[in-house]
Amino acid sequence: MESTPIDATAIESQVVEVLKTCYDPEIPVDIYELGLIYDIKVEPATCSVDVKMTLTSPMCPVAGSLPGEVETKISGIPGIGTVKLELVWDPPWNPQMMSEAAKLTLNMM
Repeated sequence: MESTPIDATAIESQVVEVLKTCYDPEIPVDIYELGLIYDIKVEPATCSVDVKMTLTSPMCPVAGSLPGEVETKISGIPGIGTVKLELVWDPPWNPQMMSEAAKLTLNMM
C-alpha cells in the first residue's frame, strides 16, 4: 500500500498561518510579522516540524510562556508529528526584521 507523499510546502504554510495567531502581548503584531521566526523546517517523512525563533529581548515578559504556546499551536495542526522549538538569541532581534506590514501597523514607515 502506497502512502500519500507529504507536501512540506503546504505544511509550512499551515505553520505560518498558526504562527500568525501568536502575539507578543506588548506589541499588536503577530510573531511571524515581527520577524521572531527565524526558520521553519518540515521533515516530510515524519511530518515533524522544527522552528527556530527568538524574542524581542531575553527579558521579554512572555519568555516563559510564548515558546510553549507556539509549540502547542503548531502541534494542533492535523497530521503534524513532533514539534521541536528552539529559542535562539543569535542573531539578536531588531526592528529591521519586521515585515513591511508590521512596520505599517506600528507606524514605523
